[in-house]
Amino acid sequence: MGRFHEGDRVRIDIPDETDPDHVHHAKHGEIVRLWSDDAGVESGDSRDSILYRVELDSGESIDVRWRDLRPPI
Repeated sequence: MGRFHEGDRVRIDIPDETDPDHVHHAKHGEIVRLWSDDAGVESGDSRDSILYRVELDSGESIDVRWRDLRPPI
């Protein structure tokens, strides 16, 4: 199970400026949905199987993996 759950406040952490989702780096929001896929099988890390939909404070939504989430500041 992941360390983040629906309803949690989070901060997006995508520091790589070449990543198209970098535009969301350091934004805050709330996790509104979790679901799973088979990415963990491919990567060998079960945490990769969880996708998190984050509704940002701006009203936008973004789908991310565990490595792109941090506790809010």
